[in-house]
Amino acid sequence: MLDTVLPILERLVAFDTVSDKSNLELQAWVEERLTAQGVPVVRVPNAEGDKVTLFATVGPMQDGGIVLSGHTDVVPVVGQTWTTDPFTLRVEGGRAYGRGAVDMKAFAAIALALVPEMQAAGLRRPIHIMLSYDEETTCLGVVDTIRRMGTDLPRPGAVIVGEPTNLEVADAHKGASCFFTEIRGHEAHSSKPYLGASAILGAVEFVAELERIAAELREIGDASGRFDPPFATLHVGTIKGGNARNIVPNLCTMDWEIRGLPDTDVAHYVRRIADYAENVVVPKMSIYGWPSSVTTRMMVDVPGLAPMTGSPAETLALRLAGKNATITVPYGTEAGHFRRAEIPTVVCGPGSIDQAHQPDEYIELSEIERGIAFMRGLIAEATR
Repeated sequence: MLDTVLPILERLVAFDTVSDKSNLELQAWVEERLTAQGVPVVRVPNAEGDKVTLFATVGPMQDGGIVLSGHTDVVPVVGQTWTTDPFTLRVEGGRAYGRGAVDMKAFAAIALALVPEMQAAGLRRPIHIMLSYDEETTCLGVVDTIRRMGTDLPRPGAVIVGEPTNLEVADAHKGASCFFTEIRGHEAHSSKPYLGASAILGAVEFVAELERIAAELREIGDASGRFDPPFATLHVGTIKGGNARNIVPNLCTMDWEIRGLPDTDVAHYVRRIADYAENVVVPKMSIYGWPSSVTTRMMVDVPGLAPMTGSPAETLALRLAGKNATITVPYGTEAGHFRRAEIPTVVCGPGSIDQAHQPDEYIELSEIERGIAFMRGLIAEATR
């Protein structure tokens, strides 16, 4: 079966689907392949029409099936030192190298390779193959498709998101809410600061409040004891402001994020930060009467994955993987969006996240073989 999977993986890797580019060519190739096999495929495009999620169904068109969910986009290769072309699959020393090989085109290749076996098995429950976009940037590529589940698309009974976990079964991860804040003041000569309003002064006050909230989140901690670090985090990644030492700056911007536990009320902290900006930051900047403002936009909202102990997805994946317990992963995935829609979901796929996003990204061929065995077990389950 490896000889069937690797040519598909080679073709998928050859498509340069870095997140700022279209995935239409890759998805057209997948759709053509599935359609030729008699598999119905639904296209769910983004608003711009330059990216699309595919939802394919093998077996009866009914609720209660199993979704194999993967993303088609990959992270950039710019600035990385690769031994060979990152978009040409290289098989060597028991490994398959290429951008997206482990994260997560191998999972998709395994699913596509096993379609004939799914068709021959006489499935009593459908197996859906769902391939999305923009997972590496916003995780929003699945949202429109999930909204349609239970209306014009079947509502699944379980979802397996095939991110690389070494086929451990993950039922929990933190969320990631990312923000961009713009602080505007008024320029003036630095010798007369009362003729201006310093945006950097406002940023200092704003960041101080973020750090106070970060300290509170550390104090609240993680009652489940499952996450590393054991608390929600708040982090400021960039600050940019000012043009010259002798000019009171009129603009300062920053990127910051909250990586919350599944039960962290991120909206509460966002409201609190907005209130602080309005009632403390802006008045302090405007002490000399010049207009000032603080605006914050949410750029990314990746919901956390909260455990659904004993769910159909968990029990099925544990049985197929031969495991007795679930794990927690430190990274975010699309699984939280399925969980937000109350669809039982776990994260479980071949390969290690340690090889993802790296130069010379690879997946062990033995992991592909384990993934094949996992999905063959899934096919057997879907025939019962």
